[in-house]
Amino acid sequence: MKTQPVRAFTLVELLVVIAIIGVLVAMTIPAIQASREMGHRSLCQARLAQLLLAMQTYDNAFESLPAGVLNPDGPIRSEAQGLHQGWMIRLLPYLDEGNAYRLIDVDKSVYDPANAPVRQHWPSVFICPSEPDDLPGASNYAGCHHDVEAPIAADNHGVLFLNSHVRREDITDGVSHTFFLGEKRSEVGDLGWMSGTRATLRNTGLPPNTPSASAAVPADDASETLANLPESPTKSLTYVGGFGSGHVGGVYMGLGDCGVKFISDMIDLKVWQQLANRADGKLLNFDLSD
Repeated sequence: MKTQPVRAFTLVELLVVIAIIGVLVAMTIPAIQASREMGHRSLCQARLAQLLLAMQTYDNAFESLPAGVLNPDGPIRSEAQGLHQGWMIRLLPYLDEGNAYRLIDVDKSVYDPANAPVRQHWPSVFICPSEPDDLPGASNYAGCHHDVEAPIAADNHGVLFLNSHVRREDITDGVSHTFFLGEKRSEVGDLGWMSGTRATLRNTGLPPNTPSASAAVPADDASETLANLPESPTKSLTYVGGFGSGHVGGVYMGLGDCGVKFISDMIDLKVWQQLANRADGKLLNFDLSD
């Protein structure tokens, strides 16, 4: 009785199958990564909206927005010296962080050892999931203090700045046409979410996601801004910097009507700066609708 020959893969067939599986996996991974990033973007947008809603609730209670930073004098220097109580502190009771707020000694600097336990507390609402989590205590969201690059001071044009108490009626350009908050990248040396320095305040002096103030900006409108920056801006303690994100192509920005919009990196610099000025009196020729 003859036995049937055993069927088996040849070496060539095996290599072809492995190659096909490799191609399928290579095609699947980018889709999975894109899906993960879409989820991160949705969560980031939701957290920014939560901060805006807390700010609106604070405004309803006190008839003004919280101060961008409370400090006896200015301009603000990005160093661990001073009172430096930032705007995020005032929002804690409206973010289900009442315990953290009650533990803060508001008569002392945010860098005082008495406030160390709260500084080390890291509420998730201050974190964008697309950013690395290797800088504990850093916030990925910042208030808009000015429309151009300048130190954080009492004469800024934004809504959150030194000892500010901006009311809705002070925002004559309209809250739906004015940036309140936006994303910022995590940076080594960040002073943390309690600090009302460049750690939680930014401006629109340069286009979104500009890597550094000394980097080339592909916009003629930025030449004057760059010319007016300090010689070594990133080393200056009064340098603030702009908004940026871990998302490709743009940055989420929050408006005063609690709307959260994804702003392209390619936005016209003049429009970008106009949206940061609460009362410039100019017509806005830009569609903020989704």
